[in-house]
Amino acid sequence: MKARVGDRLQVHSHHTHQVVREAVVLEVHGADGEPPYLVRWNDGHESIFLPGEDTAVRHVATPPTGS
Repeated sequence: MKARVGDRLQVHSHHTHQVVREAVVLEVHGADGEPPYLVRWNDGHESIFLPGEDTAVRHVATPPTGS
């Protein structure tokens, strides 16, 4: 998995009654976009996160540079 600052991570549950957890990537600590990531979860807390197979990344559009 590769992510950039601003990308959103979704952690899918293995149980039907649990919700999908979401976080935004604040910092990338691995080489070339690889984990670990510092993330802020939807409930506001921040943590270092090592994604597993149940995690999907939603890339955000990169804003254009210059004018």
